Amino acid sequence: MLTQRQAALQGKITDQMAEVARQEGVTPEFIRDGVAKGTICIPANINHKNLVPRGVGEGLSTKVNANIGTSSAFPDPAPELDKLKAAIDAGADAVMDLSTGNNIDASRKAIIEHSTVMVGTVPIYQATVQAIKAHGKVTEMDKNDIFTVVEQQAKDGADFMTMHCGLTRQCLHNLISEGREMDIVSRGGSFLSGWMLHNGKENPFYEFYDEILDICAKYDVTISLGDGCRPGCLADATDRTQIQELLNLGELTQRAWAKGVQVMVEGPGHVPYNQIATNMQLQKRICHGAPFYVLGPLVTDIAPGYDHITSAIGGTLAAFTGANFLCYVTPAEHLGLPDINDVREGVVAARIAGHAADVAKGLPSAVAQDLAMAKARKVLDWDKQLSLAIDPEKAKAIRAAKNKSSEEYCSMCGDYCAVKIMNEYMDEVKAKKNK
Repeated sequence: MLTQRQAALQGKITDQMAEVARQEGVTPEFIRDGVAKGTICIPANINHKNLVPRGVGEGLSTKVNANIGTSSAFPDPAPELDKLKAAIDAGADAVMDLSTGNNIDASRKAIIEHSTVMVGTVPIYQATVQAIKAHGKVTEMDKNDIFTVVEQQAKDGADFMTMHCGLTRQCLHNLISEGREMDIVSRGGSFLSGWMLHNGKENPFYEFYDEILDICAKYDVTISLGDGCRPGCLADATDRTQIQELLNLGELTQRAWAKGVQVMVEGPGHVPYNQIATNMQLQKRICHGAPFYVLGPLVTDIAPGYDHITSAIGGTLAAFTGANFLCYVTPAEHLGLPDINDVREGVVAARIAGHAADVAKGLPSAVAQDLAMAKARKVLDWDKQLSLAIDPEKAKAIRAAKNKSSEEYCSMCGDYCAVKIMNEYMDEVKAKKNK
């Protein structure tokens, strides 16, 4: 069976390409050509049976991911299915199962079984948990511990997998010699860094990269090249460690394409607003236009409880200047495991950021959505306005709580509604012209 990339390179249009073209309002040939060039990917594992595929990349609408999954503090997988539903209902295009609690296999399989959107995983999480149970500590983990998990998650239907293949010993040398305020904040990056520093060996994901690609090609898993050296605070942004890893990811992108494997590249977390565009441009140049998947970026470090807002501020600029896929950040970021309300708030905030960027880029479907809202507001069509809202449920609740159902205008302006006043005077102008 051909991967999406292999089919595209042979000039074939798959069912998944045709579906993405329908969603985006473009031709199937446009999608096929983007997949062949590597500027578009369609994460669609052959074993994810109920998936409605989505495209990520150049010329497409900005996509949004929601992270869910158990932790050691909250190991029950049942609530994660509720979060999955909440994320999909809120408009997420993907979810990632980041489970580290008990029953990781069961959690992942249930999420994939119930998810109509693409599902991502991070194999090093499960490999680490299993290694600690088997050997007592993560530093005793070996290649087989890692690759067994990679194969199992691919077989189970994971559409894309984050693997920190570019985090090398040279990156760690740069980190130690230059210094950082926050060192490594990526969970997977910390596991691998500890293993590498303790054992004095190269990262197995980098050393045996070709074997990983063989697994990905077998199940058509899109490899999401993780940013284990992403900055965890503004002070560490765009430093030598981050850029060294990015240079490695550029090389690894080309090697994956040569094996027929689709690629996304993951990007920085905490970045000052004035450095975001530069980071996006660097990634696109170094990684040859591969789709860029960013966490945030968060534009300040001091807003716990509001990091969905700091993330949306950075996400808009990131998506406008090159990012294609936004990983949500919830109000619980830096504070605790998100609940259903956090998931919903995070997804909507990221969708707003992506949509704002799509409007700025002139994406016809995005521009049309805002124009439709303007037309509904002009005629005070509340039913239409609420249906067009990015979060209709919240908009309806606020409208109902703050207005009488019979009111034509809202309680903000009351009798002095500017729209109502202008409609009345414009009606007079039209009447005079028609006399």
